[in-house]
Amino acid sequence: MNKKSLHFLLPVACILLFIALYIIATFHYPGGSQADIHSPGFSWKNNYWCNLLNEKAINGETNNARPYALVGMSILCVGLILFWWMFSVAVVKNKWWKKLIPAAGTLAMAGAFFSFTSMHDLVINLASACGLIALTGTLAGLYKQQWHLLFRWGLLNIILVLLNNLFYYTPSLISYLPVIQKISFGVFLLWFSMISFRLLNTLPRRDQQLSGRKS
Repeated sequence: MNKKSLHFLLPVACILLFIALYIIATFHYPGGSQADIHSPGFSWKNNYWCNLLNEKAINGETNNARPYALVGMSILCVGLILFWWMFSVAVVKNKWWKKLIPAAGTLAMAGAFFSFTSMHDLVINLASACGLIALTGTLAGLYKQQWHLLFRWGLLNIILVLLNNLFYYTPSLISYLPVIQKISFGVFLLWFSMISFRLLNTLPRRDQQLSGRKS
C-alpha cells in the first residue's frame, strides 16, 4: 500500500466518525417520534435522522442530541465532498463530468446539511437532484473502470432512493420510512467506503504498472 494513496481513506474516516456521533446523539435525544410524541428517547423504528438535528425534540423538549448530530452531519458532508472530488480526479476522464460530479456532490451535501431547517422539503428535493447528478457520474465512472459489482451496487442505491420516495409520498407506507431510510443510508455509506477502498487498492498499483512499462 502506497502511503501517498492513503488520502482515499479520508471519506471512510469521516463516515466512521459520523456513525459514532450518530449513535452518541441517539442517547441524548429526549423523546417523541412520528408514532408517539410522548415516547421516551430515540426510536430506531420511528425516528428520522433529521429529528436529531432539530432544536426541539418532537416531545417539545430541548434537543440535547443536536450538537452531536450537527458535528456528525458536518463531518459526513465534508467526507462525501472529498470522495466526489477524489473520485472525479482519479477515475473520470471526461472533462465535463470531471467538473460536474464534484460540483453537484458539493451542492448536494450543502443541501443535506440544511435539511433540518423550515425549508426541509425544498432543500431535500434540491439536494436529491444534485445528488442524482453526482451519482449518475459516479456510476458512469464505475462502468468505464469495469468495476461491475460496485456499478450494480450503485444501481441498487437508485432503486432504494425510488423506494424511499414511494414510502414518503404514500400515506399508508410512511410509518415504515424511518427504517427504510436508515437501511438505505447504511447501504449508501458502505458503497462509498467500498469505492474508496477500491481506489486505494487499485489505482496506485495500476499507476506503478504503467510507470514500469514506460521505463
